[in-house]
Amino acid sequence: MDKILIVGCQKAMGDVCIGCSRCLVAFNRRLGLFAGYKEAEVIGLLSCGGCPGSVIVTRLAQVKLWNAPMGEKPTVVHIAPCIGDHCPYADDIMTKIQVKSGVPVVLGAHPFAPSDIFS
Repeated sequence: MDKILIVGCQKAMGDVCIGCSRCLVAFNRRLGLFAGYKEAEVIGLLSCGGCPGSVIVTRLAQVKLWNAPMGEKPTVVHIAPCIGDHCPYADDIMTKIQVKSGVPVVLGAHPFAPSDIFS
């Protein structure tokens, strides 16, 4: 079973995304880049730690430490659209996650971004 960790932008998660419900709804409905998962669960929703994402490795270490007693660890990391579509540090953040986590990093999550906010 895949164990998914979703990483989003700290600013967006705190100010815009209303608890990151779009990522979680997309996962539950298996929409967007979650469509290919049959047996999977989200084990965490994590922010990048703030610009420029320099603490993401420390935050990944915290995920490992906090989940160890439960025997949980991510098998794949999804980068939320708030980072993938808008963050100037997205490439650096994804590289750090890939190098330090050793698990696949998928750019994207939900398909709910409107093409025109006034439509």
